[in-house]
Amino acid sequence: LASSRDEGWTVGDTSTTVAELRQLMASFVAERDWQQFHAPKNLAMALACEAAELMEHFLWMENAESRTRMTDPAQRAPVADELADVLGVCLALANALDLDLADAFRAKMARNILKYPADKARGRYRLED
Repeated sequence: LASSRDEGWTVGDTSTTVAELRQLMASFVAERDWQQFHAPKNLAMALACEAAELMEHFLWMENAESRTRMTDPAQRAPVADELADVLGVCLALANALDLDLADAFRAKMARNILKYPADKARGRYRLED
């Protein structure tokens, strides 16, 4: 792997922007001439496939086991790869749609804050009707 920030391989969450990640994905796609395959429909389907591959690592596990297993680096690494694949497809879809992902996420979180007020949702996975 490259070591320079320009190539996007060595900086973490605290100093990497969504724009940098989108550009990294855009360059990867362009270098392979894959834009022709990146219709929103195809990317949405790819996202579902990648999410299923991520879920497969936890299939038939109890909640506690899923947490414990992720403390083992040998178990954690393939899960990190699958999560990165999910993110990559999300970034490719944002690129294909020319959608500002940060704005979309912030807008959705603002709606979630209204839909799930902390005083009513704290400790519950479902609000009572």
